[in-house]
Parts: sequence; structure tokens; C-alpha cells
Amino acid sequence: MKSSFVVKAVSSLLLVSVLGACAPLMFAGMAGTVMVASDRRTSGAQLEDEAIELRAQARIRDNLGERVHVNVTSFNRQVLITGEVTAEKDRQAVLQLVERIENVKSVVNEMAVLPMSTLSERSNDLLVTAQVKARFVDSKDLFANAFKVVTERGTVYLMGRVTQREANSATQLTRNVSGVNKVVRLFEPITEDELRNYLPPPAAPAK
Repeated sequence: MKSSFVVKAVSSLLLVSVLGACAPLMFAGMAGTVMVASDRRTSGAQLEDEAIELRAQARIRDNLGERVHVNVTSFNRQVLITGEVTAEKDRQAVLQLVERIENVKSVVNEMAVLPMSTLSERSNDLLVTAQVKARFVDSKDLFANAFKVVTERGTVYLMGRVTQREANSATQLTRNVSGVNKVVRLFEPITEDELRNYLPPPAAPAK
């Protein structure tokens, strides 16, 4: 029941994001306080990641217009570029635009020289992302907000600051989701000791 609710809720929000950018911004505003508290990045890194994504999308739009379909995702200044371009020169142009953005630490270029994906294909990818996130929410050994999930043409990219145990568990859960063709791990590893530092202190015993 919990997974079904999460999938429906996230799917609705993600589908709206395909049609317009306003809903994600409103959702981010409402959930901002919770995300900052549970995210394993510093608050400064989170703000920088948001700025990187906004600047990248603006520069791509200004320089290449509607002839490319490109998504930019930044996590702890590591930038993932996915989507489709119609020519190799556009692929290189997007890469150079993103690499020149302030605070970008590294870039993973996963753009493909292909015809642009259809609305149906993008909706399927969004549904896969929602299902993966729902699996993480239901998992007893994962903190869902520690992960960033991106799906492009059935390939799921997993980002986050996680332990090896968490990485393995998240990968296995993702592979078992219908519609997933491939899983690409872009994790930033931390130790179990570091993880304990992110956990809230135990509640004081009642007097």
C-alpha cells in the first residue's frame, strides 16, 4: 500500500515536470526544509548543485534552443548530463557549456546522438524513477533522501553519498524494477562510521 501511494504521488509530480517547470519548483519549496535536514551534502553544496543545474539549463537553452533534449543533474558538484542530441557537434557544445560553469567538479557525459525521445518515452522513464524511489522508501536499510535517481531511455543513474552496503542494496532494488534496462552507479562512497554521524542522536530515555 505504501509503495503504491508513493509511486502515484511521485509519478504525478514527475509527469507535471515534463509539461512544465513550475510544479517541481513549488514542490522543492515545500519540501526544502526536510530535504536539507536529511541530505548528506552540506547546505552549501546543495545550493551550489541547484545553481549549477539552473545555469546549465539556461546556457543550453540560450545556445542550442529546442534542437536538443538534455537533462542536467548535479550532486555534490558532480554533474550528470543525459538526453539526446541530433549531432556530435551539439553533444560537444553542451559538454563544453557545462564544464565551464562555476563550481563544477566533474562531468559524466551520457548524452546520446539520437532522435529526441517522445513524450511517452519520457513518461515511462519518469514512472521508473518513481518506482525506484518508492522501493527506497519501503526499504528498511536505506534512507531514500540520500539518493538522487535519474532515468533516461530505461537506464537508471544512481547518485548519492552512501556506504558500500547501501550502494549494493540500492542497486539490487533498482534492478528488480520493471522497465529498468541498466543501472549506472555514480556514488560518492562514505564509511559506516561517517554514516553514523549523519544519523539523529538516540532519544533520551523517559524519566
